[in-house]
Amino acid sequence: MELIRLNDVTKQYRNGVTALYDINLKVRKGDFVFVIGGSGSGKSTLIKMLYREEKPTRGDVFVGGLNVKKIRNGKVYKLRRKLGIVFQDYRLLPKLSVYENVAFALEAIGAKKSEIHTKTLRALELVGLKSKVRSYPSELSGGEQQRVAIARAIVNEPKLLLCDEPTGNLDPEMSMEIMRILESINEATKTTIIMATHDKDIVNQMAKRVVVLKDGRLINDYEKGKYADEDI
Repeated sequence: MELIRLNDVTKQYRNGVTALYDINLKVRKGDFVFVIGGSGSGKSTLIKMLYREEKPTRGDVFVGGLNVKKIRNGKVYKLRRKLGIVFQDYRLLPKLSVYENVAFALEAIGAKKSEIHTKTLRALELVGLKSKVRSYPSELSGGEQQRVAIARAIVNEPKLLLCDEPTGNLDPEMSMEIMRILESINEATKTTIIMATHDKDIVNQMAKRVVVLKDGRLINDYEKGKYADEDI
């Protein structure tokens, strides 16, 4: 079943730069999709449109059947409550413990205390950090901090997890650890994952769908496996 659809999407910024040209893309529920391309290819712009940080200049973006372009600014939070978002910088709250950082996402939407406790521990278990509940971000490695960020993103059991260069600050070993965690989440929970990255090694080691952007255009869409180096 289809979860995401982009119809003839073009994005031009106010400074005149066109980041995306006539993008058509469909993503099914439960898919794991890499969006790859060099700097300036439009990867981050595409991700931002899925959580309505940006709106298309032309065309339509549908997420779960909703045309996100038509969501009023005051209602965008309702869309984002149904999504999980992971960024390159971990964006953890330094004065909160690991548990509190993850639980905060549920507290913000008024979840019951019992539900918060159960879901927070489950999310931390999925990312392998249940033993670090009382630790603080400053006591964690970069890879562990990103795992906390992932737990926070999945704690509300979203149907869609958006990852914008989540391994950009990590070394290759830690990067693959994060990828294994994302893969296990995808397989265990059927959460749809869309990940923007420029890391060729990660993409070529994972047998996932690969969407290739170049200069704002979708130039290839590989259903499974590796992509050609000349694509980027």
